[in-house]
Amino acid sequence: MKFYRQVCYVMFAFLLCSQVNAAKNAKETPSSQQAKSAKIVQENGLKRKVAIARFSNETTYAKGAFYDKENDPLGKQTVDILSAKLAASGKFILLERSDLDAIKAEQSIAGLDVQKIGADYLIIGSLTKYGRKNTGETGLVSRTKRQTVEAGVSIRLVDVSTGQIIYSEEANGTAETQTKTTLGMGGQAGFDATLSDKAIDAAISQLVENIVNNCMDRPWKSYFLAVDDDSVIISGGKSQGVKVGDTFIVLARGKKVKNPQTGMMIELPGKSIGTVTVVMTGGDDPVNEWSLVTLEAKIDKNNLSAYIIQEKE
Repeated sequence: MKFYRQVCYVMFAFLLCSQVNAAKNAKETPSSQQAKSAKIVQENGLKRKVAIARFSNETTYAKGAFYDKENDPLGKQTVDILSAKLAASGKFILLERSDLDAIKAEQSIAGLDVQKIGADYLIIGSLTKYGRKNTGETGLVSRTKRQTVEAGVSIRLVDVSTGQIIYSEEANGTAETQTKTTLGMGGQAGFDATLSDKAIDAAISQLVENIVNNCMDRPWKSYFLAVDDDSVIISGGKSQGVKVGDTFIVLARGKKVKNPQTGMMIELPGKSIGTVTVVMTGGDDPVNEWSLVTLEAKIDKNNLSAYIIQEKE
């Protein structure tokens, strides 16, 4: 009788430990890509205007007879995740493009004039890989089930002023979860739909830092809006990170020539002719913001488009 009780105690302890381990394993196992992805820290600085022009789902997943290219859940999900991460970086003014028609419709209903803002950089991308699988192991008294989702994302970053692709890369992300049962006891789970979000998030996380670096490595630019004897006003203001006391260089635009090698028109480097210093900012959004500056340069007031105001490198 004593031996029988000891055996029962051992079996009970074994089952209890198995259920605890199963509960732990049921939690999401973070992918190596997510663990290695760098965290973008929000910092002060001159912000670039960025728009996501197009992000399509190029995989075969969920493309049945009733597939709607204009209403693809995975494509929109990818855009939303990328937009959230770019906004969290604090480096950009994000411009809406994917739902621009809906915004225009609301502006029309409200009787507002449609304001058009040009982006400095366009992001074009696609979901190039998506797959999910279930694997498992069966032991004498236990069974393990593992669910895994893999996603691949490809992007191109385009400089609007030149039309050139300045950065292109593809990244992969994975996410998985695991459940374990012992003697029929333990966690039971159907397919975890949130794994799709986590796999796409893991892939995009690898790309965001490089997008930030490629945009911020290029100098911020502004332009003259008005110049007279009393005041000099340039584009850009508070929301773009312009502050009173900031000093920028004034460049006379370089000559435009055709590159025989590529067939493209290119603008030769500009010549520094002086500086401007911000004394006041105004406006309340990127469309109507401006900065009042003092000008330390001689320019042609009748040809303001011949100059660029640029961040010091």
